[in-house]
Amino acid sequence: MSEREILVDKRRMTYEGLFSVADLYSLIDEYFEEKGYDKHEKKNIERVTPNGKDIEIEVEPWKKITDYAQSIIRVRILMTGIKEVEVEKDGVKIKLNQGKVQLIFDAIFETDYEHRWEAKPVFHFVRTIVDRYLYKTYTNQYKGEVMNDFNMLVYQIKAFLNLYRH
Repeated sequence: MSEREILVDKRRMTYEGLFSVADLYSLIDEYFEEKGYDKHEKKNIERVTPNGKDIEIEVEPWKKITDYAQSIIRVRILMTGIKEVEVEKDGVKIKLNQGKVQLIFDAIFETDYEHRWEAKPVFHFVRTIVDRYLYKTYTNQYKGEVMNDFNMLVYQIKAFLNLYRH
């Protein structure tokens, strides 16, 4: 059985105001592509309500660090009351979305994701010893890389959303 260590658990970011839904999704998608993550979109639901659109997106990109370890950064995007509005900026009318966005992040470090050390209980015991004592410095370094990727994503999303504040 693979071992998952949760490095970040349900960190939330909330924004209400003007933004572009398509640009936000593109920013997240391009970030993961640039960092070498393979994307897995678990959920993409759009409901039309009297208050506007409600959109729920969940992506779970992963990146193989080694043949033994991988990083996973799960992003849930909950958008409520999304309406399309026209805004004039520098004399040009542009279409944006207005509503509330909540992003929920998880960062996970997973070892033995290919289940190679599960065949016999002895292998599982040896893997535990190797993880704790021999590969500890390597796994700490890989965890640092996962956290760096996570922090950069959050920073870029915050910077993107701050562009629309007045």
